[in-house]
Amino acid sequence: MATPNCGDKIEPESCDHQQSSNHHNESCDTSNEVNKTKENGSQQSSSGNDSERKDEPSQAEGDAGKDKELSNEIDEAIDNLESKLMADLEEDDRKEESSANNNKTKRNQRSYRNRHVNNDEEREGIASDSDSVDELDNLVDQSETSTDEEIEPREDENDEMSDFEDEQKNKPEPPLIWRALPDLFKRERGLIRNPIHFCHRTIGNVSMVKRFKKYAELKSHEGCVNTLHFNPSGNLLASGSDDLKIILWDWARQQKILQYNSGHRANVFQAKFMPFSRNSTIVSCARDGQVRVAEISSVGNNIIPRKLAWHKGSAHKLALEPASPVIFLSCGEDGQVFSIDLRQEKPNKLVLVKEKERKLALYTIFIKPTDVNEFAVGGRDHFVRIYDRRKVSENNCEVVKKFCPQHLVGEEVKANITCLVYSHNGTELLASYNDDDIYLFNTSHSDEAPHIHRYVGHRNNATVKGVNFYGPNSEYVVSGSDCGNIFLWHKETERIVQFMEGDRGGVVNCLEPHPTNAVLATSGLDHDIKIWMPLAEQPTKLERLKRTMYSNHRERDEERRREPDGIDSTMLMLLMQHLQRRARRQAREAGGEINDDSDDSSTSESDDSDTSGEFPSGGGVQCPAS
Repeated sequence: MATPNCGDKIEPESCDHQQSSNHHNESCDTSNEVNKTKENGSQQSSSGNDSERKDEPSQAEGDAGKDKELSNEIDEAIDNLESKLMADLEEDDRKEESSANNNKTKRNQRSYRNRHVNNDEEREGIASDSDSVDELDNLVDQSETSTDEEIEPREDENDEMSDFEDEQKNKPEPPLIWRALPDLFKRERGLIRNPIHFCHRTIGNVSMVKRFKKYAELKSHEGCVNTLHFNPSGNLLASGSDDLKIILWDWARQQKILQYNSGHRANVFQAKFMPFSRNSTIVSCARDGQVRVAEISSVGNNIIPRKLAWHKGSAHKLALEPASPVIFLSCGEDGQVFSIDLRQEKPNKLVLVKEKERKLALYTIFIKPTDVNEFAVGGRDHFVRIYDRRKVSENNCEVVKKFCPQHLVGEEVKANITCLVYSHNGTELLASYNDDDIYLFNTSHSDEAPHIHRYVGHRNNATVKGVNFYGPNSEYVVSGSDCGNIFLWHKETERIVQFMEGDRGGVVNCLEPHPTNAVLATSGLDHDIKIWMPLAEQPTKLERLKRTMYSNHRERDEERRREPDGIDSTMLMLLMQHLQRRARRQAREAGGEINDDSDDSSTSESDDSDTSGEFPSGGGVQCPAS
């Protein structure tokens, strides 16, 4: 066997070596290529970084442009969404109203058809008779004929209600002064510099007013609640009632903080916090004619209100100076206006209001917010009177201006002014008329200028109704009604934007807006206080508005066709005094003791006593005594 030579043994090794060398060369070439690639990449990246640094300003400008375009797109989308939502809501309202009218017509027809069959005796007689079918047919025929005769006034009634509805719909929709998403977006980005302006636009926006919902009922009084007043910060609410009590509330927590006896002998008509008094001074007036003040200590015990002034007739309203903790005005049915200073023992008789040498019973007074020298009064006639304290005295009753709706001048309709109030800047004056509408006057207009706006739909007849502005810039008018509902009109468009059931007893008298928040407090013949806030998820649907407006209008017309008023409040009080004196004289004569001097002294005592408020005062009664 031949042994392998060296060439045979080495040949495979040389082949392997050659292959490994080839692999080595390939790997070297690959690594070189990778290194070259990395170097090229690093050069490109460095050049790219340099270009990015150069393009940074242009990219920032592009981002700003994109943000602006995005903001514009958001605003446009929101506008489209809001317009679509408003259109959908209006369409839903129309569908609901049409379906409600159809259902009401069907119910009326069914009630007419069943009118003559509802009597149990007739149905029993018909069922027991063999000829019941014929009799039933005759009854149905009679009911159908009577129904045809009675449907005609119903159709006229529906036409009149439709007229009220059309009149409201023809009034323009209040503009939106606040939109949630755009305004919140601007506030978060710091584009709204004044947060108070943001707050005011939110509170005064119509979408907030349309979402009013009852937040709480404050219950403690045992009589009609005739007055409400927030303190300047808005955390406390004062209320006065026919039960002669005044209560301070923490309305947000629905808690009673303090209750004290007012010292009055008849219905408490108004109670107010004095400005800048740290909520420790409360002044009040009542049906007994007295004006009183209560100083509340930190302990709150042993509160004894003291008498400041006395009107010879009911005292309905007080007017506070916005920046004074000690000076305010009062008015009464004796026609007297007092200027009261808490630092003085006696009030100052400011002016005695007369019309043709006859004292005019006053129901309301208000001081102009921007000029404390100017104040307005209203009472038992058609005219709003504006006085200047610097130009009047007890013997000089010079009127600066007088306003009255033109259609009431010279009319026999006895429309009295039950309440008036200035707007937030004093440029407008709002007056509510008994058995008539609410009118807005521009105080810069000339004497006896006509009204600039009229607000219709409510009824002011049963009691002395209040009226007020709502909104930081007096954007709305709010009033109660004899029908127990609360009406809110947009001031400029005169359109009813909110309609709520405010009193189960039937009458809403007081309406007090919160000084800084979207809160409204109301009261009336019910013995409680209702707090309203925009808590509803959807705007309130004014379902009963058309029917209520028609009912109020019809009742007013019926009232005007009746006999006119007979005796005014002053004459009625004098008559009652005379009857009481005659009764006492007859009692003394029956006992054998006749003394003319004592009769004269009793007369003078009755004129000067504090019990004059016990006499009825005609139109001055706020609500029935509890």
